[in-house]
Amino acid sequence: MMKYIPNVKSVFKLAPELPTLYYKEDGLFNDTVTDLEQLQQQYKPTPWLRNHHIHLMFFDIIKKKLINLKYDAIEQLTMADGGITAVAWFGLDLPEDTPTIVLLHTITGTFDSMREIVRDLNAYTGWRVALCVRRGHDCLPLTVPKINLFGSPQDLREQIIYIQEKFPKSDLYAVGSSAGTGLLIRYLGEEAEKTPIKAAFALCPGYDTEIGFKHVHPVYSRIMTKKLIQKFILPHQEVWQQIPQWEEILQAKTLAEFERIYFKMAGFSDYESYAKASNPIYTFEDIKVPLMILNAEDDPVCHIKNLEPYKQTIKEMPNIIVVTTKKGSHCGFYEGRLKTTSWSTRLMSEFLLSQEKVHKNN
Repeated sequence: MMKYIPNVKSVFKLAPELPTLYYKEDGLFNDTVTDLEQLQQQYKPTPWLRNHHIHLMFFDIIKKKLINLKYDAIEQLTMADGGITAVAWFGLDLPEDTPTIVLLHTITGTFDSMREIVRDLNAYTGWRVALCVRRGHDCLPLTVPKINLFGSPQDLREQIIYIQEKFPKSDLYAVGSSAGTGLLIRYLGEEAEKTPIKAAFALCPGYDTEIGFKHVHPVYSRIMTKKLIQKFILPHQEVWQQIPQWEEILQAKTLAEFERIYFKMAGFSDYESYAKASNPIYTFEDIKVPLMILNAEDDPVCHIKNLEPYKQTIKEMPNIIVVTTKKGSHCGFYEGRLKTTSWSTRLMSEFLLSQEKVHKNN
């Protein structure tokens, strides 16, 4: 009987594509890489979501509307300058010493749009979740004429202080999603060793915000720019009309155009000072806590080419690990055939749980 010898190409095609890891091999993550099973297994996206555009539309248009979650409480906070932010809580009834995940939302994030990740983080970890909502988002009044696409590190400091005062026995961990990673990285770098955050996870960052928007797929760039104008500019016309660039901002068609024009809305006199104070890449190498980053190579919003200039730097940092997968689109990473669940939220939960064990053992 003739023995069947498989075609080399077919074997290669069927071979599992494990996540790609970038990290310093004698750093903090040797045991983490071994212990986290997901890093040793192929991420297999939901079959009917293998196309990254369909995957993103399912995540952004359909899945967000299917989640049934009611927050325990939504508290509005008045910042030092009079601006209004909020913290939405889930897991308030947990023991006081239960860890708390500080969650930072997407570029147009709302209480409703973040319900899935809030629900999943709580379910996988058993921890409390505190969603920190930026000024100008959702139903929050814009009492001070100031917004930032990536959020204010100072606002986040004040939100974290409030969370600490409410649960002084709780260890804090952090997760940033999409644009929320910009605020997360900026804050962690500025605070360095001073932050109370024990470990963090960044989902689909864009890295250098001064160039990242140029790589967004043109269709999504136009759609997201229109949403920014509709959500943050038009409802507050009486506030923004005093800004010289008012009409120019309304004419912006792409995210790159909007980001280059709106700096006065963020409280800066010129783009250069805004970029120096907001771009997370300037504080990236100052981060001291353990940080895991996840990017999909087919992400049409935060393009994988944004990572390329920083691969070598990451391999030299003992506390940073970047995970990339072939599929996943932007913040989706759904798996399962009929009942879709998030592979990424499972990974971030397992990572944070592993870091809590390390923290407790030290």
